[in-house]
Amino acid sequence: MNLSADSRASSAQRLEPLRQIDAGVLSIAYHEAGPADGPAVMLLHGFPYDIHSYVDVAPLLAAQGCRVIVPYLRGYGPTRFHDAATPRSGEQAAIGADLMALMDALSIPRAVFAGYDWGGRAACIGAALWPERCIGLVSVNSYLIQDIANALAPAPPAREVPLWYQWYFQIERGRAGLAADRRGITRILWEQWSPNWHFDEAMLERTSIAHDNPDYVDIVIHSYRHRYGLAEGDPSYADIQHRLATLPPITVPAITLDGDADGVARVTDGSPSAAKFTGRRIHRVIPGAGHNLPQEEPEAFAAAVMEVVGAQ
Repeated sequence: MNLSADSRASSAQRLEPLRQIDAGVLSIAYHEAGPADGPAVMLLHGFPYDIHSYVDVAPLLAAQGCRVIVPYLRGYGPTRFHDAATPRSGEQAAIGADLMALMDALSIPRAVFAGYDWGGRAACIGAALWPERCIGLVSVNSYLIQDIANALAPAPPAREVPLWYQWYFQIERGRAGLAADRRGITRILWEQWSPNWHFDEAMLERTSIAHDNPDYVDIVIHSYRHRYGLAEGDPSYADIQHRLATLPPITVPAITLDGDADGVARVTDGSPSAAKFTGRRIHRVIPGAGHNLPQEEPEAFAAAVMEVVGAQ
């Protein structure tokens, strides 16, 4: 499963066509590829990215016989809420519930959950709380369920510096800044988080369009405030959030990946989170990769997914 630089998707290539389906509180936009009867794989993107993190991964997996589903998360792209009164929550319980609602809507009983950043968190939540729905997990940066009860404990100063955007989003100046220049914030985070990834303007624009969603700012701000216990959650997800507060272990087979050039999440040998994986778990460090690992090193990410598929 090797892609030369010349065979990777161009900056203009899009994951199309898109489909739309009612799933819980959302109408979710998603791309689907591969045979309908293949093993299902849910590819989940992060912030501030979109489904095009998987522009090379999705066709690689489809060519291997997988049914690949790549949804826009709440607040991104054409995904929309059914009801204007629904809280625009970005809390971890909500994105985990969205994953289950999408699988139910698509009548997918079990799938591989694979993701990074917000999408990796949704994948970890699904694997931990609904293991009967999860064939196996691929997660960048290991165990991503948030320990909200202890979130205000300070980290060493060197670890706090890359999280500047999270502190910025705690105040109304940050909300206004995100609303005023979504693309500018995306650009600087991409540059800081993936120093070896040479994206161009067309690639940035392709993803930034997804951030023009009318709910994007509200959901992003809520996500970063809720994770520190500084914003109330949607009561609809209180039971899920209560379960997540116990930091449940992941019992399904898992492959975790770290990029050794990740500018926001510290590369590890996997040992800090080892106790949270009680099933078979393999951890790998991907040389040169930054935070957007599926787009930067699609072969490594796709190979991890296929390894999980093959182990079922």
